[in-house]
Amino acid sequence: MNGADTAWIIVATALVLFMTLPGLALFYGGLVRARNVLSVFMHCYAIACLMSVLWLIAGYSIAFGDGLSGVWGGLGKAFLAGITAESLTGTLPEVLFFAFQMTFAIITPALIVGAYVERIGFGFVLLFSGLWMLLCYAPVVHWIWGGGMLSDGGIFGAVGVRDFAGGIVVHETAGLAALIVAVFLGPRRNRTTPPHNPGFVMIGAAMLWVGWFGFNGGSQLAADGGAAMALTVTHISAATASLSWALWERIKFGKASLVGTVTGTIAGLASITPASGFVGPVEALIIGAVAGVLCQEMVVLIRERLRIDDTLDVFAVHGVGGIFGTVMIAAFGAGSWAAQLGGLVVVGVFTALVTVALVKLVALVTPLRVDAETETNGLDLSAHGERAYEMTS
Repeated sequence: MNGADTAWIIVATALVLFMTLPGLALFYGGLVRARNVLSVFMHCYAIACLMSVLWLIAGYSIAFGDGLSGVWGGLGKAFLAGITAESLTGTLPEVLFFAFQMTFAIITPALIVGAYVERIGFGFVLLFSGLWMLLCYAPVVHWIWGGGMLSDGGIFGAVGVRDFAGGIVVHETAGLAALIVAVFLGPRRNRTTPPHNPGFVMIGAAMLWVGWFGFNGGSQLAADGGAAMALTVTHISAATASLSWALWERIKFGKASLVGTVTGTIAGLASITPASGFVGPVEALIIGAVAGVLCQEMVVLIRERLRIDDTLDVFAVHGVGGIFGTVMIAAFGAGSWAAQLGGLVVVGVFTALVTVALVKLVALVTPLRVDAETETNGLDLSAHGERAYEMTS
């Protein structure tokens, strides 16, 4: 065990959990109507709790077990069987590696929340998220990070898929799943209401930005120069994408908005995630500059042209950002074109099939969408019996 590596990953684990609680909760919560903000908080909080338990029971074993097929890690490490405080993964205690990866298993299904806010049933959220993490996310983790079929020596040859911190594993899977759930749900009854608290959105985005240093820097799994470079390029991409998004808004609409600028931040963060261990500051500058414009245009495509109510633009920002960053690894010569594109296709098809099947299956058990009266009155009071704000006359 290396003490410095262990200390850094302990900090990184806390930072990645901070991304979901409270970062993502505030970012998403500020974007919805006042009568639905608590439901967003509840979704994020409950998902964090449920994924933690499921990751212990089976998720970690499926992702990082010693399965021989390259497809499934098995259940040999279910409930952390055989793992003690002295067990090591590289230079880290394995129980710490478990905890660090658990925070990724929390935020990935939590990202999907943004697609279905203001109209989904709470029971559906829990059952779908739990099954999706175990049957979609955990196998993809095994394929790429757990020594499975998409890693080095797998189906793409000696050089496998390069995904440093989750462009495919986290952002492509969550983005595609979000888009599919949004299609099944259908649009909200009123899509024109602006965010109720842009201040929440900015604070949440800032927390995500800080937490992302653990997300990308921690994925080095060591306290070394690689972690420092990953942290640096993460910051550069986020800052550049914020500026390019704001500039593109200014060019198109004459004004740069706060919500737009911080959404650009998230686009830059998602785009640098897969590449953060393979590129330098100049490449990060390019990735961020393109991401701010690309993801903004994808928002327009999904919302206005395809008329899909992916409410908080999960696919356009996270999905497209993660896919773009994954492609740029090959463009900058840090990975194989065949592996990068092939990995995107394999994971994309798998994610789509599993997500469609789970939506249909879970909808047989618990309602997918709330009734019209509940949607009109807001999920906070109808589903959870609470209000975020006191109503004044």
